Amino acid sequence: MTQVADDPLAAGREAVRKHAWREAYELLQSADAAGRLEAEDLEGLAEAAWWTGRLDEAIGLRERAHAASLEAGDTQRAALLAVNVAIDHANRAAMSVAGGWLARAERLLANEDEGIAHGYLALAHGMSFLDMGELDTASRELDRAQDIGARFGDRNLEAMALVFKGTLLVSKGEVTEGLALLDEATAAAVGGELRPLATGLVYCVTIHSCQALGDCGRAAEWTDVANRWCDRLDVTGFPGACRIHRAEILRLRGEWPQAEEQAVQACDELQEYNRFVTAGGFYEIGEIRRRRGDFSAAEESYRKASDLGRDPQPGLALLRLAQGKVDAASTAIKRALAGESLDPLARARRLPAQIEIALAAGEIRRAREAADELEGIADRYRLGERRSPSLEGAVKLARGQIGLAEHDWEGAENALRAARQTWDGVGAPYETAQARLLLGLVYRGQGDEDGAREELSAAKATFERLGAALDLQRASELLGESRTRRTFMFTDIVDSTKLVEVLGEEKWRKLLTWHDRKLRELIEQAGGEVIKHTGDGYFAAFLSPVAAVEAAAGIQRALDEHEPLAPDVRIGMHTGGAFHKEDADYAGQGVHMAARIGALAGGGEILVSRDSLDGGTRFSLSEPRLEALKGFDEPIELVAVDWR
Repeated sequence: MTQVADDPLAAGREAVRKHAWREAYELLQSADAAGRLEAEDLEGLAEAAWWTGRLDEAIGLRERAHAASLEAGDTQRAALLAVNVAIDHANRAAMSVAGGWLARAERLLANEDEGIAHGYLALAHGMSFLDMGELDTASRELDRAQDIGARFGDRNLEAMALVFKGTLLVSKGEVTEGLALLDEATAAAVGGELRPLATGLVYCVTIHSCQALGDCGRAAEWTDVANRWCDRLDVTGFPGACRIHRAEILRLRGEWPQAEEQAVQACDELQEYNRFVTAGGFYEIGEIRRRRGDFSAAEESYRKASDLGRDPQPGLALLRLAQGKVDAASTAIKRALAGESLDPLARARRLPAQIEIALAAGEIRRAREAADELEGIADRYRLGERRSPSLEGAVKLARGQIGLAEHDWEGAENALRAARQTWDGVGAPYETAQARLLLGLVYRGQGDEDGAREELSAAKATFERLGAALDLQRASELLGESRTRRTFMFTDIVDSTKLVEVLGEEKWRKLLTWHDRKLRELIEQAGGEVIKHTGDGYFAAFLSPVAAVEAAAGIQRALDEHEPLAPDVRIGMHTGGAFHKEDADYAGQGVHMAARIGALAGGGEILVSRDSLDGGTRFSLSEPRLEALKGFDEPIELVAVDWR
């Protein structure tokens, strides 16, 4: 013991054996300064530097250890170090450098008898092919790595090959078989059989697979285990990956401040170690900030994620939707889903956004197609006899959203009640509140105002507790407690009395029935909400002026094509604030102004307040004209939309 205490090299070797990395770094660095380190000691110092946040130094030390191993004639060890250096560079997205080091390892091992280094090279290749989606090639490489690990008694290599093989099988839809391999690998990690790097890697890959499947409970359990392990390590860097998993679980549980804190800390720890995992951390921060309504901060986080190589979708598309930029949101999510490299589980993470955005744009058919695909994925990736909780909750919420848009009250109610129950069982308050808010709208559509207010009030309380600003605002609006901003539209048939005289009562009734059905259909297809029938027209509300103009143009075109029997219809629109009343009606200055504008429009004309179109439109506009509106002190500029 005295000799060890007096000798930095011996003490440093002992510290490496105990995984006391900070102590090992100080002791071996001292010995290195005296020129006493051999190849194996340089490797130990490199690992100590790696675990204490000195990645550049760790890579340099591994390169020195590689050179020393070659000089000593230990080709297998030199090749293994080359693989380690390659993985370090790959994690930093320096793929050309990583490829060079892997090529060096292959050259060194070309004439060597098969050994452990061959197994780690196969593992590196398997991981690379898995990332590229070449699953069959990845499977062969991982099988080889596992076989070599088993034959040469390297439990670390065997466990890492197993866990990647497990996630590969999960991604192929062989869920039961994949989870069995993940369980086998994590059992070795929990049992303390593995070295720290292998332990952390097994935990991370297992948690990632569970989260991709939507198996929230399993992911949470392994996250808790992994974080207890990370917290016992007095290290920097690798624990950041554990913190990101923790942040994802905390966000799901509604603990948003703690989730953001963990994600921010993770990005600080990981930025030098793993570019791709750091990107995931920034994306998670963006998700939290978007839900809070902090759009500029969310956009900055999504940008950082994108800069580091992580697709910022579907979060960025949902941010655009929340900003009222429906066209931009629709374009972004369509592009995200057009990528051929997306596996089904990756598509499943984007499809709920596609459904929400499609419904906002009035594309009910597209929403239904996305919901069908989502349900197919949920069925393919079952956990035994049941769907995974997150996928089931997403499917039911989607069916409820579509049913609500189509006024299928019974179907929507059944789906949303199931969604509420599923998300509540998961312990996801935000998603549960989303289901409850939509269920409140269904009850209101059924005429059950008491039931509607109960669900809306419960949703509002949850959004308020979470700090979900936009959702809270919407719930308050639906309860009639705050003002809302919408684009309001009024349509009206011109000279309906004369038409009755010309056509007669019977033909007029048939024409009016067609008119009512067609206008309602076009308004709802564009994402609008028909507030009420006004006798010879409709009062409708839209989330954006772009959607409202599209609906108005569609109405005028449909009427034009129905000539000579179609009536002339005038349409007026204005974007402004109003109160959302209990009976689903709106009241306030914005509504009154839209009605006044509608009264000024001529037959076949779409008249809009100029300020309502600040976001632009694809249609040509007339020169603005200044009009005084009854009940308003200041005149307002109006433009006509050239829908032809």
